[in-house]
Amino acid sequence: MENSYRFFENRACQYFPCHTGLSDFNCLFCYCPLYGKEHCPGSPSYFEKEGRRIKDCSNCTFPHRPENYDKVIAVLREKQTEKPEV
Repeated sequence: MENSYRFFENRACQYFPCHTGLSDFNCLFCYCPLYGKEHCPGSPSYFEKEGRRIKDCSNCTFPHRPENYDKVIAVLREKQTEKPEV
């Protein structure tokens, strides 16, 4: 794919690819903007540490799939009614 406002691939990044299994890897959402959402459309897992519930997105490729750009934007446009976990 060609770099644009919807897609950006940074093969020069020392962490590229941070997830495996994608032929077109969208780095636009390098830090997932959905991390603070309790119910994001991705596939995070959770673990407990020192009495806190921690979201683990290391096996989630949802924001890095080019076809999910519109879905990420739609979730971000929703009225935020939930509080992000700290």
